[in-house]
Amino acid sequence: MNHVSGFHRERIRSVLGASQIMPVITVKNPDDAVPLCQALFEGGIRVMEITLRTEHGLKAIKSVREALPEVWVGAGTVTCIAQYRQAETAGAQFIVTPGVTKALLDFALTSEAALLPGVSTASELMLGYGLGYREFKFFPAEVAGGVPALKAFSGPFPDAIFCPTGGIRRDTARGYLGLNNVQTVGGSWLTPDDAVAAKDWAKITEIASDSLRDLS
Repeated sequence: MNHVSGFHRERIRSVLGASQIMPVITVKNPDDAVPLCQALFEGGIRVMEITLRTEHGLKAIKSVREALPEVWVGAGTVTCIAQYRQAETAGAQFIVTPGVTKALLDFALTSEAALLPGVSTASELMLGYGLGYREFKFFPAEVAGGVPALKAFSGPFPDAIFCPTGGIRRDTARGYLGLNNVQTVGGSWLTPDDAVAAKDWAKITEIASDSLRDLS
C-alpha cells in the first residue's frame, strides 16, 4: 500500500509551522487578491489558504504565488480530483479539503501539492491514518466539537496534528492553540467583508498583526 511521502509530510509541517493563523480567503474580486494577501503578509502572516468557493480562486492562487514568493499559498475547499489538478496547475503548494474520500487521499500521494485533509470524525482520521497522514484540518471545528473533541482525539491518535477551521474567532483561537495537537488555526476573521470591500488594506494588516500579538 502506498503511503504519504517524507516530502509531503515535510511540506505540510512547514505550512502549519509558518504562522499560528492560516487565513481562509475567499476572493470575490480578482483585483483584490494580491493587495489583500500583501496586507496579511505585512501583518505577519506567512501562509494563505485561498478557497475555490468562487470562480476567482485559481487565478488568485496564480497571481499571489507570483507576487509573494515568500508566502506559502494553498488551495482550499478542494472537493474532487479535477479541482486538485487545477489548483496544482495554478501553482498551489498545498491543498486543503473540507472532508476526505479514498480517491482524494490516494491521488494526493503522487501529486506535487501536499494534502491537508479535512476530517471531523475518528473514522475519517483512521482512513487517513492508514495511508500515513498525520496532519489534518479539523472542520467544521466549532460544530464538530471544538476544543473538547480535539482533546478526545489526542488519546487514540497521539501523533496527529490539527489545523482547526470553521467558526473560530479571534477571541477563541487561543483555546485551540493551547492544545498540544494543534499547531495553527484557520479563520476568516482576518479578512472582514467590509474592510475588503472598502479596500482598507491597512485595516487588514492591523487585524493580522493584532491577532498574532494576541496569541504570542
